Amino acid sequence: MEKRRLGNSDLMITRIGYGAWAIGGPGWQYGWGPQKDADSVAAILAALELGVNWIDTAAVYGLGRSEEIVARALAEWSGPCPRLFTKCGLLGDRRGRVFRKLTADSVKQECEASLRRLQVDTIDLYQVHWPPENDDELEPGWQALADLQKAGKVRWIGVSNFDIAQLERARAIAPVTSLQPPYSLVRRGVESEILPYCLRENIGVIAYAPMASGLLTGAMTRERAAALPSDDWRKTSPEFNEPNLTRNLALVERLRHMGARYGRSPGEVAIAWTLLNPAVTGSIVGARNAAQAKGVMRASEVVLSEEDVKEIEGKGSR
Repeated sequence: MEKRRLGNSDLMITRIGYGAWAIGGPGWQYGWGPQKDADSVAAILAALELGVNWIDTAAVYGLGRSEEIVARALAEWSGPCPRLFTKCGLLGDRRGRVFRKLTADSVKQECEASLRRLQVDTIDLYQVHWPPENDDELEPGWQALADLQKAGKVRWIGVSNFDIAQLERARAIAPVTSLQPPYSLVRRGVESEILPYCLRENIGVIAYAPMASGLLTGAMTRERAAALPSDDWRKTSPEFNEPNLTRNLALVERLRHMGARYGRSPGEVAIAWTLLNPAVTGSIVGARNAAQAKGVMRASEVVLSEEDVKEIEGKGSR
């Protein structure tokens, strides 16, 4: 797989990374419903076999379960160890409700817990998951990440879901290696200002939810969206409900048509579209079983033309 340097780091990452959000399973606010650990392990191994060289997880995914499953998969993996990216600053309470906290002590405690669950001595990229609810925690929290970097606990530090003003505040303390924003054909808000800023300032971008959390895979139908279990956060997402659902399913049909032209799935085309933006270093692609992983992890091989993009976006046709 093609690799690119992530921002100011020495990390050469494949254009596709394995996303471990969904494999955290249920039991917390943003769970994806029931998930078998054996399927999760198989998905990770399939992605690595296809050449993916980084895994993105977070302490909050399944309240630690995702990181533990990543470690379990790596214990079965005999190839080169992938780069491990995880996150702090988003915690769950006893009921699984999520809240944001970025105090220095909390960051350091989260880091130690992630190191233990991942069974590693160093995290390759440690990221702030969301800006803190208490805005005053941003600077001391980011300083704590910089301290962890100096101590050798983490190699590089980045952020997720930050705007430009928040990036500037962090950069005044320590360099920001990467930003992780949501970016897909149905969420394009970062295109106008944030992505150009990152490109100009050499901040790597790893886009999350390029298939809009399963919406653009081609497997999501109106009936399946209606039947999502109550413990799947997508059940109440506006994109999976009307009036947005009809528009989104029409987009999926355009992706399906384009995929047929290239012998690829709609999801692969959706991922390939995100990689066209020059600011995007790589995209995070989730898979809940080996078959899903084999169906999308080589999406970076799809090269779309300008005419293809116009057709996908509903601006033209052949």
